[in-house]
Amino acid sequence: MTKGQLWETKPLEFWGKAKELRALWQSSSSDEQKIIGQGNCYPYLIDWAACFPGIAPLEDNPAGSMIQNKDSPFARKCRLASEVRGWGREICGYVNNLWGSMFLGYEQDGAPFPLRKFVIPMPCVCDQHAKRGQQCRDFAHVPQWMGDQPVYFGAQDMARDEPLREHKVYSTLQQINDLERIFGQKFDEEKLSEMIRATGAFVEAARDISWLMATTIPTPISIKDMYSVYTIGGLTKVDPDETVKFWKLVRDEVAWRAKNHIAAVGNERFRWVETHPPSWHFLKYYRYMEQYGAVCMGSIYAHMMGGILEYKPDGSIDSRKAQVYPPDMPVITREDGIRVMVGPDPREPQNFKLDEYLRRDSIVEFAQIMQADGAILPLWRSGIGCTLTRKEQAMYLKEAGVSVLHYEGSQPGDRTDMDEKRLLDQLDTWMQSLGLGMLEEPHS
Repeated sequence: MTKGQLWETKPLEFWGKAKELRALWQSSSSDEQKIIGQGNCYPYLIDWAACFPGIAPLEDNPAGSMIQNKDSPFARKCRLASEVRGWGREICGYVNNLWGSMFLGYEQDGAPFPLRKFVIPMPCVCDQHAKRGQQCRDFAHVPQWMGDQPVYFGAQDMARDEPLREHKVYSTLQQINDLERIFGQKFDEEKLSEMIRATGAFVEAARDISWLMATTIPTPISIKDMYSVYTIGGLTKVDPDETVKFWKLVRDEVAWRAKNHIAAVGNERFRWVETHPPSWHFLKYYRYMEQYGAVCMGSIYAHMMGGILEYKPDGSIDSRKAQVYPPDMPVITREDGIRVMVGPDPREPQNFKLDEYLRRDSIVEFAQIMQADGAILPLWRSGIGCTLTRKEQAMYLKEAGVSVLHYEGSQPGDRTDMDEKRLLDQLDTWMQSLGLGMLEEPHS
């Protein structure tokens, strides 16, 4: 046991299965028999485009982040190829990585870049999502549809919701009808029902994992571990049955670890939360913080798969369920299925910046639920929606007794303006200001 270690630690057993599923997802982009689509059709948890037997839609968030995580030199080549065409550093790093790979004509492993046959950018309040398909569309001269995200500010208003809901249903049905007509595909309504059932099952498992992380000391799993799996079923689509089996496997292992006090960090004494993902090339800083006995509990963004946790009126902790996916969904028509997907709040799935609670106070409640002592809030220079209200959130966190550290960088998929040494120095100063010294020798 290392200095200060209080609890047993153990490698995660589901890790092998996670790598297998991620490899299957990545291989789908090289399937020459498939019609590759750019984007992730609304809503991101249910991949309705996969209800066409010959279509494989690929979202650029996980693809762009993996380029940066696995190969910084190649990611820089990609961004340079994008920048010389006029797309500067204010553009999201995920997008520049993917566009650049397309401009270069090859992927990280040297394989030819699979040109997209159509584009449906994922709707999101992040201001650059709507732009993401533009270069894929113009470069390969393919059709584009927009997955609209109509929103309004303030409390939910049922009278305003109805036209928003109808617009989203109509727009999605139009996209489905056009894909049938253009590509000669037949939409499989039985598969849509199957996907809705599967989504209901793995969302419940993801919610249980978030709850176990929040309520158990020591936490049985850290967000660094969860970042390896949290997109499976959401942004990275695989077989629905395999997705459900996987999330139940993860849930059961995390529950066992919680029951037996198997810790993510054996000397846990400080918990911190964050907002949005870290810079994917520098996940080292999670391990660096563990040397102080500090464990990251993640962010609202990272826990969104199972629904944002909140305090209920009776003081219990559960997810804020705006969308419900019936686990016993019968085979239904495409229109009924799309209505289930849109859900009772048509501003979903990403309306967490719209009203005062969700924009400002939800991070304070999240930190309290996660029993956090601190928060690390990055100030990204691109993807502006990702930094909206960040300084305001810091003020409210401090008022609630949560210590806050800011650091600057380009964007999680872009290391250009990230000063890694400065961040480590900031972490040292922050921890020491809180009276916490290192419990372990620094990792090489």
